Amino acid sequence: MKAIVLAAGYATRLYPLTKDRPKPLLEVAGKTILDYIVEKMDKVTQIDEVIIVTNDKFTTHFEEWSKSASYTKKLTVVNDGTLTNETRLGAIGDIQFVLEQLKVEDDLMVLAGDNLFDFELTDFASYFDEVGTDCITAYHEENDDQLKRAGIVELDNDGKVLSFEEKPAQPKSSYCVPAFYLYQKDTLSKFKQYLLEGNNPDAPGHFVPFLIKYKPVHAYLFDGKRYDIGNLESYERVQGIFADKTK
Repeated sequence: MKAIVLAAGYATRLYPLTKDRPKPLLEVAGKTILDYIVEKMDKVTQIDEVIIVTNDKFTTHFEEWSKSASYTKKLTVVNDGTLTNETRLGAIGDIQFVLEQLKVEDDLMVLAGDNLFDFELTDFASYFDEVGTDCITAYHEENDDQLKRAGIVELDNDGKVLSFEEKPAQPKSSYCVPAFYLYQKDTLSKFKQYLLEGNNPDAPGHFVPFLIKYKPVHAYLFDGKRYDIGNLESYERVQGIFADKTK
């Protein structure tokens, strides 16, 4: 299994913090967001390589990080060649870029590079092996405003995905889908098909409603908190939460 960390965004909503530093390398309670993520990936025995896909502006930052990192998995930094927010490939475009550049033919874990979370990726990988299908993650959300800002999934009693919608005006369920995915190796060709058909290359969740037309997808329901760092306010809030945790 390969793992991709999506880190090619420009995080303009976090300026000036991210004007010269990529968001995944911002520190929270003395440790980078990326280190929190890769520490959890490092525990997943199925993974043999962690691939950080970034842009031309921030490639050297991640290369320097990887040189000083000490994990058991191979670390690879991939430059998607873009220089501005306006020319970015989008998350799904970046996944396909990595698949082509590195000729990936293994099962694939995909995570956004700006999420902090409590649950263990080892449990997610075990669920993936157990159900034998592509998998997303989901959690119960009670806040109606948050439901309208997220990807929302409908599930049957076995956790199979029935429908998925990004930022719905009228959410069909209370299950939010953050950017944690596991794809079987025979699914990877679908990314190219998705893009060739002119679909949205940006938010990675857009791939899910496309995929369920072809294959079953299950949702791993996790407990615990997950923190999305999207702007200065959310970054400051997460800083406070993690500072309290380390006391």
